[in-house]
Amino acid sequence: MASENNVERGGMRLQLLLRALRSRNYRLFFAGQSISLVGTWMQQVAMSWLVYRLTGSAFLLGVVGFMSQIPTFLLAPVAGVLADRWDKRRLLITTQTLSMIQAAALAFFVLAKAVQVWQIVALSLVLGIINTFDIPARQSFIVDMVDNREDLGNAIALNSSMFNAARLIGPSIAGLLVAAVGEGICFIINALSYLAVIVALVAMRLKPGKLKRARRHILHELREGISYAFGFSPIRSILLLIALVSLMGMPYSILMPVFARDILHGGAHTFGFLMAAAGCGALVSTVYLASRKSVLGLGRIIVIATFFFGAGIIAFAFSNALCLSLACLCLTGFGAMALIASSNTILQTVVEDDKRGRVMSLFTMAFMGMAPFGSLITGALANIIGARNTLLIGGVSCLAGGVLFAFYLPKLRKKIRPIYVKMGILNEVATGMQTAAELTIPPEEQ
Repeated sequence: MASENNVERGGMRLQLLLRALRSRNYRLFFAGQSISLVGTWMQQVAMSWLVYRLTGSAFLLGVVGFMSQIPTFLLAPVAGVLADRWDKRRLLITTQTLSMIQAAALAFFVLAKAVQVWQIVALSLVLGIINTFDIPARQSFIVDMVDNREDLGNAIALNSSMFNAARLIGPSIAGLLVAAVGEGICFIINALSYLAVIVALVAMRLKPGKLKRARRHILHELREGISYAFGFSPIRSILLLIALVSLMGMPYSILMPVFARDILHGGAHTFGFLMAAAGCGALVSTVYLASRKSVLGLGRIIVIATFFFGAGIIAFAFSNALCLSLACLCLTGFGAMALIASSNTILQTVVEDDKRGRVMSLFTMAFMGMAPFGSLITGALANIIGARNTLLIGGVSCLAGGVLFAFYLPKLRKKIRPIYVKMGILNEVATGMQTAAELTIPPEEQ
């Protein structure tokens, strides 16, 4: 009897964890994107290792990272306006097709043994431009794929878990393949993987869209989106914290080849394991977030996650043992994904539908648009003061940002509730950012 009850409770927990998959369109997206993201991570690891193998330069690692992400900083706000205007599914099919062509071109140069660093830089720039339009559309498209609005938070968490499961699998496979047969095969696999998500998008059955509002000048809509986002302090505070962490903390990953080869005295497989360790921690984080019933306590999770992330980077910077380094990166990955996914969930639930693309483009700009500057700073500092001290500065900066956000969190909690109530969100979600005194919620449930 007890075993039957345990099985039943386990089944209910699993249903809670995967409840967004009840929506057919989201199931299709989840399956296709899961395959595609494995290829994406394989390409990222193979490309970083290729650049470092060809040049031995930490600075050029930073340059490649800069070129792949600077379009997001420059074009993301415009991409957000277009995401609010255009059919998101068609836009995503276009961006995924162009990404497939980019991966195929990279594979051709490598397999033809004609690859040069300038080609990698140029193709990184091309992919960055494509992603600038892909990411805001993909983030805002989640709402259209989920049948029940109350499943949105779960869908975002599952989206993050899918991303990090691929982050766990992709680098491990890439490290082994690069060591065995070279980088080219990773680029071929990535090009083929885009077919899965394209097929999923084509197979979706979407409800007719809402009546579009009258279009105004793109600059007017751009200003409207920026004023809306930065005029509300909870959105503004989240965007600023994400921007700080992306500038000072997230570029730690571009130095992974340096730590793998020069500090831990390993090879491509060591690099793959380091990247996979961060993915493992991130995956655990997203599974935890997906199991949550509401946004209750997400503000506090953002603070804790920022502390975990900063502390993990600092500890990793001074580790000389592979096992300890892997453990530190697990903590770093957990903190990074808990911060990003929690912030994404709050933004997605509070934003008005007709401004969703623009707000998510600002989120993308804060998350990915600041990273290119961080990549350049990190690469340059690593050449001057060393990789360890560079990560130390980044980790301390993230901790400082977490302290500042924690200081303002009580005020943000008071301002978020009227927005949730106005939108008609479920009561458990509508009260999720409130203090224990206001809700008389036991401390253990906060």
